[in-house]
Amino acid sequence: MTTERAASTPALPFDPADPVALTQALVRCPSVTPQEGGALALLSAVLTAEGYEVHRPVFSEPGMPDVENFYARIGTEAPVFVIAGHSDVVPVGDEAAWTRDPFAGEIENGILYGRGACDMKGGVGAMVAAAIRYRRENPDAPGSIAFLITGDEEGPAVNGTVKLLDWAHRRGERFDHCLLGEPTNPGSMSDMVKIGRRGSLTGELTVNGIQGHVGYPHLADNPIRGMVRLLAALDAAPLDTGTKHFDASNLEVTTLDVGNPATNVIPAQARAVFNIRFNDAWTPETLAAEIERRLREAAGNTVRYEIRFRPTNSVAFLTEPGPFVAMVADAVEAETGRRPALSTTGGTSDARFIKSYCPVVEYGVVGKTMHQVDECVAVADLAALERITNRLLASYFAAHHKA
Repeated sequence: MTTERAASTPALPFDPADPVALTQALVRCPSVTPQEGGALALLSAVLTAEGYEVHRPVFSEPGMPDVENFYARIGTEAPVFVIAGHSDVVPVGDEAAWTRDPFAGEIENGILYGRGACDMKGGVGAMVAAAIRYRRENPDAPGSIAFLITGDEEGPAVNGTVKLLDWAHRRGERFDHCLLGEPTNPGSMSDMVKIGRRGSLTGELTVNGIQGHVGYPHLADNPIRGMVRLLAALDAAPLDTGTKHFDASNLEVTTLDVGNPATNVIPAQARAVFNIRFNDAWTPETLAAEIERRLREAAGNTVRYEIRFRPTNSVAFLTEPGPFVAMVADAVEAETGRRPALSTTGGTSDARFIKSYCPVVEYGVVGKTMHQVDECVAVADLAALERITNRLLASYFAAHHKA
């Protein structure tokens, strides 16, 4: 089910073209998933005042919390440049461990502190500010700018970007290119542009045995031996050696349990969970088939096991290096003095959904403190991201206007 919040345009006590002031205002909104917390209302007020058409659809799913999302667009012509991100943040955790109020947006020694400051209200704030400045300076610029902001990236990701993209598509919105403002840089603003992401596949492995007394092992069947054998087979040989733009796929066992409190009892069952971050040599289906083949060969006729793969919407994808990727890298180099690496490392992001609608790359602030106590972002990095995004918008629309 879909409903929609009404837009509002209250007076703002700051200039939203200032990336620091806008990020501070966003951080002060306690938008812990699935709560909107005032963040999308703030963006609605900001962009409505700048002439954007704003929508705030709320998506529902049985058994899941309702989630408010955000779509705004200025311009009616192609090309449509989309800036994507999320307004929701992870919980504060132990608030007593914070040295500052996590929702105060305090600035000290050039650092802005608060939950979401780097992941990713800093990215949203800087990119919104950049788009505002660009349109103010170029009111007759060709093409359109759109914002696609979800409130469900840090949560189940059910009532967020997937539904927002479908909602926009059904309304007739068509996108040409997208910049997702996740915190991609490990150390400095010149480090990294992400042009793809690995996929993620989780498997649940159960080995069945026969419970019994440890003093009478011939009357039992210890499943732990079989589990060790199967896990060794999964880890015995690399899944691959990597591809042109991706590192090798990686399997990690994340849990191993028999649920046995007794030292004199052979357990009846052993369970393990593993996760594979896989490159573009695989699909979830072909990877699952390879795991099943390895287990089958290792088990032979002696190990009784079951394997189940959790459903996944996380597939490996790549935005091939070309004019758009080069344009992003050019903007970063022009403002920082160094050309960023093109990377596919890290976890998953909403880019895995956006890539089905248009080419997408990711670039944002330094992500060292994301999800941590005293999460923070350098004020200088917010200013740099605003300049880089502004330069990218100018280059993008100039290139398309010439074409």
